[in-house]
Amino acid sequence: MTTPALRVAVLVPCFNEEAAVATVVADFRKALPAAEIFVYDNNSTDRTIEVARAAGAEVRSERRQGKGHVVRRMFADIDADIYVLVDGDATYDAPSAQRMIDTLVGDHLDMVVGFRVDQSVAAYRPGHRTGNWMLTSFLSAVFGQAFKDILSGYRVFSRRFVKSFPVLSDGFEIETELSVHALELALPVSEIETPYYARPEGSVSKLNTWRDGFRILGTILKLYRSEKPLRFFTAIGIILALLSIGLAIPVIITYLEVGLVPRLPTAVLSMGLMIVAILSISSGLVLDTVTRGRREMKLLAYLSQPAIDRN
Repeated sequence: MTTPALRVAVLVPCFNEEAAVATVVADFRKALPAAEIFVYDNNSTDRTIEVARAAGAEVRSERRQGKGHVVRRMFADIDADIYVLVDGDATYDAPSAQRMIDTLVGDHLDMVVGFRVDQSVAAYRPGHRTGNWMLTSFLSAVFGQAFKDILSGYRVFSRRFVKSFPVLSDGFEIETELSVHALELALPVSEIETPYYARPEGSVSKLNTWRDGFRILGTILKLYRSEKPLRFFTAIGIILALLSIGLAIPVIITYLEVGLVPRLPTAVLSMGLMIVAILSISSGLVLDTVTRGRREMKLLAYLSQPAIDRN
């Protein structure tokens, strides 16, 4: 299957990728000859801009540091029918792009994720593999099973997805946010296995296993709070209510036995915890209504964009 009439944009966010960006541009130029390739530099201190421009890419810059800022700028600036998002580190398989695009168009999808299959031990560090599995499992438990690799930076999107997606994250949490957005709106998505290679010599990963792992976990919790507030605040309310009951039981037993409340501070604390528990559940009910309205607005923004013209 080919898609000659569709405008395809390859989006490459880069930060100090002098050693790899020329390979990325050349590989995607070969894999997708008709596509426009955009390299967005994010304050690189090496020769990333010069190398990318010499390789034939259109180079632009985003001064606010962080991959989330770069993706927000790319999605806002570039007009196309299909968007290919790929990191500039030459670890992703360019020939897989056409297969991902064909799947997106042929199956009427809005996002196709490249599920990474490492081709060498050096390609996927054990810490990153474990962190990805933990975060993917947590996301599946919270939002439902849909992805096996939520942190993959290799994705293909429809115009509908890109132009209705409100990018809120700043850094490497962007992949998590993309996945949650698709799950919350129940958008048609898929995953395709793609080879994942080690970085070329001279290219260094910008991802910190612990720091960025905690940031991504924090993003999931924030999204859970904002997208499923009733569950979130009800869980807090139940915990506080159980603590309140646990503190109240001895006080009540003593009162029934002697008719006095000798531990007044405990009684006051128990009552305060129960009040906060009720307020937490009430807040969840109110915010759930607000979230439903926000979800409807995002869905309307999505539906306002034309579907891919497959003719």
